[in-house]
Amino acid sequence: MGEYTFVVNKTCPVCGESTRIVKTKSKLIRESIDPDHCIHYKGFNPYFYTIWFCEHCGFAAEERTFLAPMPQRHKQMIQEFLSQRPMNLKFKEVREVPDAVASFKLAIFYAQMLHQSYERQAGLMLELAWVYRAADERDKEEQALRDAADLYDHSLMEERYPINGKTDNFVIYLIGAIYYQLHDVEKCTQYLSRIIGNQGIRAEEPNVYGEARNLWLDIREDQHEAEK
Repeated sequence: MGEYTFVVNKTCPVCGESTRIVKTKSKLIRESIDPDHCIHYKGFNPYFYTIWFCEHCGFAAEERTFLAPMPQRHKQMIQEFLSQRPMNLKFKEVREVPDAVASFKLAIFYAQMLHQSYERQAGLMLELAWVYRAADERDKEEQALRDAADLYDHSLMEERYPINGKTDNFVIYLIGAIYYQLHDVEKCTQYLSRIIGNQGIRAEEPNVYGEARNLWLDIREDQHEAEK
């Protein structure tokens, strides 16, 4: 299809039809990374293609959910919903911001319907914020970031880590980083202090500790510059 993407056919876990999916190639050039782990790539935004959706029935999910075996009761729930509200999604090889936003909103809706983990819902919401960031839609980005932080908080309280390769300490850092993006220094430092104030984390998860400490130092530097 192009320099960064290609089209494959996959079987929808809900309706069983073969649907076209746009996948991104792995050879992307990183330019920078934000504290909340949003990666900026040269000339392309892979987050626009994170969500797979079926062009026949309208089911949408990130790759791991789309490919995983779906319990029959979940399939029936979605089929009953779609029988009353058919989705008329059009396959597009090139997604623009509105296409990416629509795909994420659908995926979040289905994740909530199926009572997927708070961690997974939070991850989808955070990536939606990154799509808005790319479009410079600041108000919508901020709302998505707040929703992601709330979902991660619920996850920490109710779910047992590690989940999907994340530790609870990494999620604590991530919430702090989200509040940094929201320019809420007070809440940001509340979460970061839970990391850098724990020497056990420094020994067990030095990467998480290092990220938290670096962000803490950035905040101190920002405050120092503001006082000049």
